[in-house]
Amino acid sequence: MSCVLGIDYGTNSVRALIVRCSNGQELGTGVFDYPSGAHGILLDANDHNLARQSPADHLEGLEKSVLAALAQARKQPGFSPEEIIGIGVDTTGSSPLPVDRHNQPLAFDPKWKGRLAAQCWLWKDHTSFEEARAITRLAAEHRPHYIAKCGQTYSSEWFWSKIWHCLKTEPEVFDAAYSWVEISDFIPSVLAGVADPLEIKRGVCAAGHKALYSDEWGGLPDKEFLALLDPKLAPLRDRLYAKAHDAGEAAGKLCPSWAAKLGLREGIPVAIGEFDVHYGAIGCGIQEGVLVKAIGTSTCDCAVVSSAKKPADIPGICGIVEGAILPGFHGIEAGQSAVGDIFKWFVEGVCKGDAALHGQLTQEAAALKPGQSGLLALDWNNGNRTILVDPQLTGLLLGQTLYTTRAEIYRALIEATAFGARVIIERLEEYGVPMERVVCCGGIAEKNALLMQIYADVTGRTMQVAGSSQTCALGSAISAAVLNGKAGGGYDTFDEARVRMTKLKEVTYTPNAENHEVYNQLFKLYRTVHDAFGGVTRTADLSRVMKDLMALKQRG
Repeated sequence: MSCVLGIDYGTNSVRALIVRCSNGQELGTGVFDYPSGAHGILLDANDHNLARQSPADHLEGLEKSVLAALAQARKQPGFSPEEIIGIGVDTTGSSPLPVDRHNQPLAFDPKWKGRLAAQCWLWKDHTSFEEARAITRLAAEHRPHYIAKCGQTYSSEWFWSKIWHCLKTEPEVFDAAYSWVEISDFIPSVLAGVADPLEIKRGVCAAGHKALYSDEWGGLPDKEFLALLDPKLAPLRDRLYAKAHDAGEAAGKLCPSWAAKLGLREGIPVAIGEFDVHYGAIGCGIQEGVLVKAIGTSTCDCAVVSSAKKPADIPGICGIVEGAILPGFHGIEAGQSAVGDIFKWFVEGVCKGDAALHGQLTQEAAALKPGQSGLLALDWNNGNRTILVDPQLTGLLLGQTLYTTRAEIYRALIEATAFGARVIIERLEEYGVPMERVVCCGGIAEKNALLMQIYADVTGRTMQVAGSSQTCALGSAISAAVLNGKAGGGYDTFDEARVRMTKLKEVTYTPNAENHEVYNQLFKLYRTVHDAFGGVTRTADLSRVMKDLMALKQRG
């Protein structure tokens, strides 16, 4: 009868999920929408690259989402909070937070009220694009091995670039911060009652993928390199961490104060925090040979390769980190900076529509054939995460005429994200990552059959869908189940937990051979435009793109 609790921190809300260890049955869910800013995101009208979050929202959401999940679970026959044997936490990332000497967010100090730099720097904050470029340049010159594991390019979405930007633009906030903590490490530390940033047990997921951490070179970047960025960054290294851990270890035990707030047993283990898509991959049943695509506002792709192997460095990806997803495996991450956000921008921002218009345009777009619209789009409305790693790239729509309809544009935008997904798949395969199956998760994967079929047709691969609609929270919960072992009511290995606690939906999306052939031709045009505007080549001939699109349209 043992149960585990998974807590999933997303971009707009936090979700708590209670599941049975024996079979993955979901007993209760609680969702808390962040009240601050625009759908939980603190913005600056003068800087479209800025995106922050309130740590007060995070803590309020922690309590309220868990209490709501418990209230729902109590309606299940025989359930008791006493049955919960552990807690797992996943969050967005890289989303670092400045804290004081006692592990309290600077944002809680009235002195910094209203200062956006004192808040959590959300993953989608791109204000540090210049710092990211400088880190890439200096690492390539002085420490090339630092960026070899993260696709040869450091990102503005990541840890060091954000902290350096804070130092350059808000030095008072930087000086006031004793340390910086990823939210994926901060929330477990709060649950465990850790009051010293130096005692926080940090996860290798965030450290390896976003902070240039590796045991190969002694942990975080050395002080000499950090001083090349700015001399004030070097001493910060001593106030961060010396060792990062995989999900095989606990971050701590539930402290008395939070046990009382949540009505749970004091002392149950709290798992090491990971990013949402990484624990989401576990909730999808990831194993070697499976690519997991988490399709949401953005898309993250995850794969694993056994630690017994040495995967090649892959240009343009988000990182290869041992232990980042599953202990005993190299975790590989890639992704697209905007997917659902693109559809939302077009339908709600441009067309001024709502959910009903999303449905109407989906229905109309489904009646179109590949190539029929004569349109081709780039999926860079929030920059390109993989394989170009450039936040300053923007969206593009080619081929529109005076007769182009909203539905045609809507379909072209879906196709653009599918083409971007294919670029990632081909890059991973090019460097030897085994890929036998593709499993998708997220609300879009579950609800939008048109998008899933287009993804199958564009990539030429069957798309499967995860059985749970809450894979991130489920994966977090699974990590807590494994921490306890069979003797404690859980499992001894992640593989045992995967078999018992995860499943796939019966629906699958199989490629249509005729559509795939047309999309192969469109994809060649996409790559021409992609490589030209992305700076891959400076000799691309774009003069035929519009004409070739028109020819495909006329053939259809």
